[in-house]
Amino acid sequence: MPRFAANLTMMFNEVPFLDRFEAAAKAGFTAVEFLFPYDHPAEEVGKRLKGNGLTQALFNLPPGDWNAGEKGFAALPDRFADLQQSLKTALSYVQATGVKRVHLMAGIAERSDARAVAAFRKSVAHAAEFFAPHGLDVVIEPINPRNVPGYFLNDFIFARDLINELGIANLKLQFDIYHCQIIHGDVTMRLREMMPIIGHIQIASIPSRNEPDGEELYYPFLFGELDRLGYGGFVGCEYNPRGKTTDGLAWFKPYAGVKP
Repeated sequence: MPRFAANLTMMFNEVPFLDRFEAAAKAGFTAVEFLFPYDHPAEEVGKRLKGNGLTQALFNLPPGDWNAGEKGFAALPDRFADLQQSLKTALSYVQATGVKRVHLMAGIAERSDARAVAAFRKSVAHAAEFFAPHGLDVVIEPINPRNVPGYFLNDFIFARDLINELGIANLKLQFDIYHCQIIHGDVTMRLREMMPIIGHIQIASIPSRNEPDGEELYYPFLFGELDRLGYGGFVGCEYNPRGKTTDGLAWFKPYAGVKP
């Protein structure tokens, strides 16, 4: 049975961020993820997490100036020093939460630019090697160009090939089903093919990015497929609730309380 992690950036927005840990636990989640914790002290994030008996499934490494439109800098040739500093910034949050995987964002760059490709390869390898002694996986996630125009990593095939070519044990694929359906389609076959390199999965309805209970994909089949494929990681609920978060959790009731 899949182990679901509530995405606290997108869910439970009825309350302030630090109160969402309690809200998620009360709703039956045993794990959480979020985009960024860096606006809050690492110790406080860890306290809210552990105080509610939750496991941290994932968070993103610092992305640069998010409010100015930056979406990471791993593929930006002139930002390697920022990349190195971002790993150090994240480390205190890694230690406070006990998270076992972090997402490295690529940034806005052209994949046809050889310098950007080289920068991304260098950054990905460096991040994986940096976190390996801490027992962490680094995941990279293709993001569809409709949601983030110009994002460097917008192709699952490119991501798969890079992971296989680098051959770094703790470098994995973040397989967001929502993004995959928009970019490529044929989600089930891609899950079957890429399962050996998948380190994290995320879900949302397509095309609206709401609760995974309708629209293009039939998620109960996909959840069963994850079990059939032996996936033992987390499934992050990275969706925008249509209304109050708890009013849209009928899909989740069969899975509530599943322990990590």
